[in-house]
Amino acid sequence: GDCAFCARSVQFILRHDRRRRTLEFAARAGMAGAGVRERHPELLTVDSMIWVDRTPQGERPAVRADALLSIARYLGGAWGMLGWLGGLVPRVVRDAAYGVIARHRQRLAAGREACVVFTPEERARALD
Repeated sequence: GDCAFCARSVQFILRHDRRRRTLEFAARAGMAGAGVRERHPELLTVDSMIWVDRTPQGERPAVRADALLSIARYLGGAWGMLGWLGGLVPRVVRDAAYGVIARHRQRLAAGREACVVFTPEERARALD
């Protein structure tokens, strides 16, 4: 997309992915992102990061701070511990903190290019 903070976040996640190659990503506005939102109508108006766990029972989406905590747990190690501890904070508080960061993400990424050049390995993990 056009958000440097988001693009850098994807790079951070990919860099810390211990499982390597099990995580794929897509822009919300891309075909894969649109497909997820079509399969989950409750996500049509969500203007946030969306994390989708695929299980034998189907897809289980998470948004906002819940998505961030899911990512932390996925990364494991110290990040996983932070994800677990963050789950102890009430959702309303987590989402409020997430909202503050989301509203200021352009300023947090000030001076950074929105167009990040992904490595061939990273590009291979993009769904769009």
